[in-house]
Amino acid sequence: MISLNCKKIGIIFTMLVMLGMTSSVNASAVKGKAPDFTLKSNSGKNLKLSEFRGQVVMINFWASWCAPCRQEMPHLENLYNKYHKLGFTILGVNVEENSDKAKSLLKDIKVSFPVLFDTGNSVSKKYNVSAMPSTVLVDRNGNMRFLHKGYKPGYENDYAKQIRTLIRE
Repeated sequence: MISLNCKKIGIIFTMLVMLGMTSSVNASAVKGKAPDFTLKSNSGKNLKLSEFRGQVVMINFWASWCAPCRQEMPHLENLYNKYHKLGFTILGVNVEENSDKAKSLLKDIKVSFPVLFDTGNSVSKKYNVSAMPSTVLVDRNGNMRFLHKGYKPGYENDYAKQIRTLIRE
């Protein structure tokens, strides 16, 4: 009886440890200058990353066919609204060759941050994007600081902590 309870406690403890570890496994520290790029935005204007120097920038690579991307988008909008006045912006970079599906999705999931179209995948190649979504946080000096691959509910809490850290620097 006692050994069975100890076994159950051990299993529960292991599961809790694993759950705690997965919440921050998605993020890794990165170094180096963020590669500069210019892409056409959903407003029709060309936007250049270096124009945002002095701000904390989240570059979020996404696709309309990506369910986690669609799930994450409202959370990104909340982060943008909360921290924008403090010198934070998001550049949502759609990676599809044809941007029509992305534009259609943006009618249903409205965002106020700029969405850019990387139809030739030149920018996603510069950033070695290997998962959807992929998110890079860039500090005020244009240095990459954090990389997130994929999305699961709760990652937005990690984003918020990292954004606050970078805003304070």
